[in-house]
Amino acid sequence: MAGADGGSGAGFGGHLADAGRSMLADARHALADPALSDAERVHELRKAFKRWRAFLRLIVRSIGPPAEEMRLRARELMRSLSGARDAQGALDAIDDLAKNGSALSPRTLATVRGRLTAARDAAENASLTPEMRGSIAAYIDEAAQALEAWPLADVGFAAFADALTVTFRRARGLAPDDWAVVEPPHLHELRRRVVEHRHQMELIEPLWPRVTKAWAEEAQRLRNRLGACQDLSVLAAFVAPHQPLAAWRSRLTPAIAARRQTHLKSASRLAGRLFAEKPKAFRKRIAALWTARKRRKS
Repeated sequence: MAGADGGSGAGFGGHLADAGRSMLADARHALADPALSDAERVHELRKAFKRWRAFLRLIVRSIGPPAEEMRLRARELMRSLSGARDAQGALDAIDDLAKNGSALSPRTLATVRGRLTAARDAAENASLTPEMRGSIAAYIDEAAQALEAWPLADVGFAAFADALTVTFRRARGLAPDDWAVVEPPHLHELRRRVVEHRHQMELIEPLWPRVTKAWAEEAQRLRNRLGACQDLSVLAAFVAPHQPLAAWRSRLTPAIAARRQTHLKSASRLAGRLFAEKPKAFRKRIAALWTARKRRKS
């Protein structure tokens, strides 16, 4: 990432522009890298596009409808790859259970993994077609051109801090009152907002590494716990009647529920720390960091 003052641009807006270029470069590399398997390619593409979409949501108030349209199109492209991600999530959940006292024998675990791997590979073959690759490549090219045309150099830190606070407020407002009974769709939406917040905080990490790195790491730990809950929910769908893992439903369902509660307890503690301050206090602290930095530089 570019230096704190933007590298190829002036001021904080230049820093944002460089960050956007880096995200699109990562997406382009993930799409073209011959060393990646299809599973790795899907994972890297989704990761790069999550960062890009978080970036677009951050600048939409400054850029307007073009940035929002670009964000919505990115979301639709990645939804086309979600089938493969679901099967991979179920595989991750099986690994989680296996490391924490699964009731399944090694032979059964191997069979379950085999079925999920087959489902993932089939989804990848159906979604990551040459046509889809072409659509993603065309989007990246168009996004890169748009990025250069947008007046990001005019975006001041105040507008950035306002947008960052909006995301923080949205994520904080989704933290459930009772974690023990929260439904999977609610957790999934919270996880999306936490991921978005974490990626947006990365944009200011180079400005204040000591302060924001710890914050971003805490957000990542919460994201990991929420992601594990999501993976377990996906696995639960695979063990439903007439689904690929239905034969092991009686053994997997209690294990899924128990492991989910463990993750929820940790997520509750992490969210309590991450969202301890109110949005106005968060905004004030971000502004204070920026003011202090400008004083040091002057």
